[in-house]
This record gives sequence, C-alpha cells and structure tokens, in this order.
Amino acid sequence: MLDKSQIEAASRTLHDHWRAGTKLAALETSHRPRDRGEAYAIQAALENHSAGNLFGWKIAATSEAGQKHINVDGPMAGRILSETVLPDGGTASMAGNAMRVAETEFAFRMARDLPPRSSPYSMQQTLDAVATLHPAIEIPDSRFADFVSAGTAQIIAAPDGTDIVAFGSTVTFSRADGREQTYRIVGEDEADPKAGSIAFVSPVARAVIGKAVGDVVTAGNQSLEIIAIA
Repeated sequence: MLDKSQIEAASRTLHDHWRAGTKLAALETSHRPRDRGEAYAIQAALENHSAGNLFGWKIAATSEAGQKHINVDGPMAGRILSETVLPDGGTASMAGNAMRVAETEFAFRMARDLPPRSSPYSMQQTLDAVATLHPAIEIPDSRFADFVSAGTAQIIAAPDGTDIVAFGSTVTFSRADGREQTYRIVGEDEADPKAGSIAFVSPVARAVIGKAVGDVVTAGNQSLEIIAIA
C-alpha cells in the first residue's frame, strides 16, 4: 500500500506535468496506484496544490462504450479544481491538448450534500438533492501520453482537465522588458493591484483569461507571455 510520502510524490509529479502542459508515460512504479483506493488518495492530495477552493465533482465513463474507449473497468469520479473552470463567454486554448475535443455536459448544482453511506441512494433521493441544472462544456485532456493504456487507477489519480486562466486564477507572466509579475484575477470590489490582485474586467485580465501557459497576449501596447497558472 502506498504511504503518505509516496502519495504526495505522485500528486506532485502529476501536478507539475499539469502545470507545465507536459505528459508522462506512467508514474514511477513505486508511486503508481494499484487500486481505486490508492488512486483516489493521490487525487485528493492533488487538491492540496490548488490555489482555490474545490469547484465541484464530475463523473466520467458512465457508459460501457465510454469505458471501452479509454480501457477502464467502470465509472470514475474526479475533482474539478477552480482554476480549470472558464467563465461564461471565455475562450479555451487547446495548447498542449492531444484530445482536441469538446463535450457537452449536464452540470448540477446541489441543494444539499449526499453523505457517503453503505447503501446507494435512490434516483428520487438524488434528484431531490439537486437545486439547479445547467448546460456545460468539458474540454478533456490527460497527463498520460497514452491514456488508453494508463489503466483505471492512474486515470483516477490524474482527473483530466484544462489548464487555462479563469476567474480566480493566479497568473504569472513576463513582459517584453523581462519583468515578471503575478496577479490573482478577482472581482472588481476585491481588486488591489498593489497587493497582487486585478479585476477580471481589467485589460490585462481580459487578455489572459482563457489562455494557457506559453501563450503570448497583448494588453494595451505590451506583449505578455504566460509562464505559470495556479
């Protein structure tokens, strides 16, 4: 069984590849999850590297066809980190994304939690816990170069997602003169550039939202290269 240090090492490896937009063949053998329990432990540790609060959850591979497509043995739950979410009207960069697809989804906002229990909830109990239903779009990706052969446990450990600047992201960029600056994108009433936060309606924020690491954008008469997103 993986110990705490191995779980942390695996989550750090996945996080670093995610932030760099790079892929790996597989986790090191000593850090590789062998079952769903270890996989979800690594996924939970990934949340510790997130700059914001957990945005929500998703369920993948709910059909037999979907499971066969990525060679997994059943449905999988995954965390949605806040920095992977784009606002309405945002632009998604596909830089580094090998799948290059977009999937239409149903998104549910829950009215209350459904705590874990030994017996499954009925369909009606689940529906009664839903507050609202929303259309959504998912842009899947994987940290593994060959996600079909990665196996269920590794895919669970690294839930696919985008790596794009969004509301709430902390973005670091370099200017043409070599200066590097880091800002968190916030609401207008929270913005304080001197303290490192800018409003989502500001020229710089509008230029970088929807972009990925490595993208070069123009804000005013200056070019900015995005070098990190958190």
